[in-house]
Amino acid sequence: MKLTFRPLLFHFLLLCATQTFGVNIQSVPEVNSEGVIQTELEKTVSLVCQPDGGHEAQVDEELVWLRNGAVVSLTEGNKKGHSSVCVSPVIYEDDGAIFTCHLGKNATVTASVTLNVTYHPQLSGLEEVAVEEEAELVLWCDVWANPPVSSVSWTLNGSVVDLVASGFLLTNDGFTSKLTANNVEKSLHEGTYQCTAKSPVYGEHSKQFSVTVTGKTMKFPLMPMIAGLVVVCLTTIFAIVSRWNKITKCCK
Repeated sequence: MKLTFRPLLFHFLLLCATQTFGVNIQSVPEVNSEGVIQTELEKTVSLVCQPDGGHEAQVDEELVWLRNGAVVSLTEGNKKGHSSVCVSPVIYEDDGAIFTCHLGKNATVTASVTLNVTYHPQLSGLEEVAVEEEAELVLWCDVWANPPVSSVSWTLNGSVVDLVASGFLLTNDGFTSKLTANNVEKSLHEGTYQCTAKSPVYGEHSKQFSVTVTGKTMKFPLMPMIAGLVVVCLTTIFAIVSRWNKITKCCK
């Protein structure tokens, strides 16, 4: 009995081993050893999933794609034996996205890749800014980038901004660099500002601001003026109505 059982058990295990396979993902650009695909904004990433090995039954294996855990809609002809997904164009929201492929009948048989989208800070051009004397001046630059920028600098008319002498406050939260000045003075704050962010991958990117300081204007309280006009108009209307009533009585 033992002599017949062991060979049967061996053949059963061998059959299970030949029918159990995984899945793999091939991509353009290629995935690295850590399962990460390096790409850039506006580029295209192509992903192809298929079962491992060359067993004939794999042709009928249904495949399922997920993006960050959500099922990706596939056409009927793009599900069995070989399935592809195209990300085009690559956008900001694709950075860190995880694409997973698994067998339809066994969700534990999976393969995954992660997108790493690199991009430089979106800084360019010239912005015109007008501000009144004694008002607040706020200039800001979007320095959000991947990888993060290594430095951000501000200049005024070609010279590094003197934060103390010009009364500026400089803040940077990794997304926005903001330069603020209270109680603006024409002699101190008018001119051309430049914000420059340096990326370890994409180099320097800059944006300029042409700041014009205008004279302080007198501001009238709008609501009290409106209320006053309403009172005057109503008083005039009542006076006209009263006068008309008197004239009417005299004519009777």
